[in-house]
Amino acid sequence: MALTPEQQSQVDMQVAIQQAQVDMQVSVQLALENTRQTNQMTLMAAQQKLDAVRLAQQTLIENARSKPADEREITPADIAAFANALVAATNA
Repeated sequence: MALTPEQQSQVDMQVAIQQAQVDMQVSVQLALENTRQTNQMTLMAAQQKLDAVRLAQQTLIENARSKPADEREITPADIAAFANALVAATNA
């Protein structure tokens, strides 16, 4: 039995609505995945910087041990500069 034009129109409308819902769900999932991945990359970059600061501090302290006691001063700027150099070297 064939559908009337009105019935066919209703069926076509339902199919179009369902396809739009599926497309929207896929778009939302892709957006969520992109956001998750961006957040993960941001977190990894922050962790890398923190690790570089720790390594820079440890390295500078170890290197300062071989200097005379009055020349062992390590400033936060020294640590930051060395940490930035480490991060730049790992990102190159």
